[in-house]
Amino acid sequence: MLAPLRIRDFRLLWAGMTVSLLGDGLYVVAIAWQAYQISNSPYALAVTGVAWTLPTVLVLPFSGALSDRVGRRPLMIGADVLRAVAAGAIALLAARGGIEIWQLVVLSAVFGTGEALFNPSFVALVPEIVPDSMLVQANSLDQAMRPLAMQFLGPALGGALVASAGTATAFALDAASFVFSAAMIVLIRARPATRTEPRASLFTEIGEGVAYMRREVWLWGTLLAFSITVLVFWGPIEVLVPYVIKNDIGGGAGGFGLVLAAGGAGAIAAAITTSLAGLPRQRLTLCFLAFIVAGCGTAFYGIATALWQMAVIAAVAGACFAVGLVSWGTIMQTRVPPDLLGRVSSLDWMVSISLLPVSFALVGPISGLVGVRQTLIAAGLGSAGVLVAALLWLPGLRDIDRIQPVAGHPTSSGCR
Repeated sequence: MLAPLRIRDFRLLWAGMTVSLLGDGLYVVAIAWQAYQISNSPYALAVTGVAWTLPTVLVLPFSGALSDRVGRRPLMIGADVLRAVAAGAIALLAARGGIEIWQLVVLSAVFGTGEALFNPSFVALVPEIVPDSMLVQANSLDQAMRPLAMQFLGPALGGALVASAGTATAFALDAASFVFSAAMIVLIRARPATRTEPRASLFTEIGEGVAYMRREVWLWGTLLAFSITVLVFWGPIEVLVPYVIKNDIGGGAGGFGLVLAAGGAGAIAAAITTSLAGLPRQRLTLCFLAFIVAGCGTAFYGIATALWQMAVIAAVAGACFAVGLVSWGTIMQTRVPPDLLGRVSSLDWMVSISLLPVSFALVGPISGLVGVRQTLIAAGLGSAGVLVAALLWLPGLRDIDRIQPVAGHPTSSGCR
């Protein structure tokens, strides 16, 4: 799994990513506790979630086209600076005291815009740096470091910092992590844009990505299933799990960090195992099965009565998410033509999370009507059901597991 680190530019990208994800782990704990300090209601965190995700959905189609047109590095550097400014502003307001929910909402929107600009370029930059033969290892390393930093070390440190020093310290460190990430990307050797002289307008280039997605059943079918699944379970996970820990179990910020850390530990173990074992040829089927099991875990959050039970659930779900994401990332990087990868990656993000603002908006009213735990149970069973239905009954979805990849992407890379 460490083989890609022999490549200088990947080492720089990996170092910046790891530190910024560590800061994100602090942010996840700090933003939840900051929202619940302002108002101890699921509505407070839900409205912040809407503000974070809505700009992300709106910006993503343009970020992919810009990535293919102007290059990955400039967009990633700008995105890191934008997120550093947002997190730093929250830190200053929190340190002064009296931060209001509208301020948290506005700055969360800025933060989400930065994420939308960064993520498609990151996905598209990796295969420019790493050869096909190392993509599974690079994606496995990515999926090991993300939970290690963002779900394990970051939340554990974030819980301790929020409990001892307050949310402002956690937000300040998150801002510093993005400054470091931007510096690492500056040091990566410049690569020309995929298309140095665009043949058409920005909107036409976006349309080329949409046209490719519409032709590929495996792509649009999976993204449609993912978007419905995200609608059903993401809002409840993000909003209601910390609420249950804070109000029903009495775990506090440290307990929330522990649960997130357990999910990170499970993801790390799964990513390392995937790197060693490789991926089967039936990568899309494996991806769906992993997310189905993870979705079922959401239902168990609704019946957990102790912090250790929630930690076990998080560990299993984290492992499944890691396997699913390694599979999906490798499929995208080996099946999508390189000159379309930035645009298709942005559409992947956009469609997958397109209903996320709705999920955040609905979780407050629904949990208030039927109950917090009942909402978690329904979300888990519903998300798993959506994926099972798509896997079994959508014609042509699994054909990708039986055909050769696009030219230049040997199917033997990383396969068993």
